[in-house]
Amino acid sequence: MSAALTVQWASLTHSGSRKARNDDSLIAFASSPKGAETLPAHGARSLENDDLVFAVSDGMGGGNAGDLASSLLLTRMAEIIPETFKTAALGFFPDRLEYLSKAIQSVHEQINRAANNDETRGMSATLALSWFTPDNLYLANVGDSRIYLSRAGKLSQLSVDHTAAWSSWKRGVIGEIEFRSHPRRSALYEVIGGGHAQVCPHFGVVPIEAGDCLLICSDGLIDGLWERHIADAMASARPVWEIVEILAKRAIDNSGIDDTTLIVVRVA
Repeated sequence: MSAALTVQWASLTHSGSRKARNDDSLIAFASSPKGAETLPAHGARSLENDDLVFAVSDGMGGGNAGDLASSLLLTRMAEIIPETFKTAALGFFPDRLEYLSKAIQSVHEQINRAANNDETRGMSATLALSWFTPDNLYLANVGDSRIYLSRAGKLSQLSVDHTAAWSSWKRGVIGEIEFRSHPRRSALYEVIGGGHAQVCPHFGVVPIEAGDCLLICSDGLIDGLWERHIADAMASARPVWEIVEILAKRAIDNSGIDDTTLIVVRVA
């Protein structure tokens, strides 16, 4: 039954008003024994023969370092993830979360090595990645780019924000209003790169069901939206491209200062 599931997706990225350059990157690709096949901005694909991967990254750093870090990160993930099929063909079946952990650490080290001049020194990036297989969704995140799941009308955040302010909000120490105005809301203690020796991503695995709707986004989208706005849009029966347009327009109209990037994925 799960082999017949189809994934529908739509994506959008918009440069914020405070600078001309967009430091966000997004990627969508089908992963198979043939490697990674880049997917268009919107479409539909069966999970019968391919895994599907959707990811967003928000780059940080001076000069051109932000967009370089985010694009390098996602390009390398598209090269690494399809290698699981080659490993399986040899009779070995790698644990996908363990594989993701090694892949992220490898890219983390690569970004640090590339930060070798004044333009790129200290560059880093967040990651929110969703990997769809015929049965499960595997996810990884670093930083404050997010992954949400809407199932049966209920919204849940599958990712974690690697900030002390977010932890306080989720523990009930502060409310959503206090979190959104917290002076250290964007003070990340986990990033990919940034000169740190190690990175400790958050991982998860969720069995997928028909009707599931996923949102993968950068923090620029969250700046202009309350949780209830996301919940309402994601629970609707609208086509995924309409949901993307509704969320993006509201976020940009309400804020729009930071780069805004999102992918909406529905399991049909």
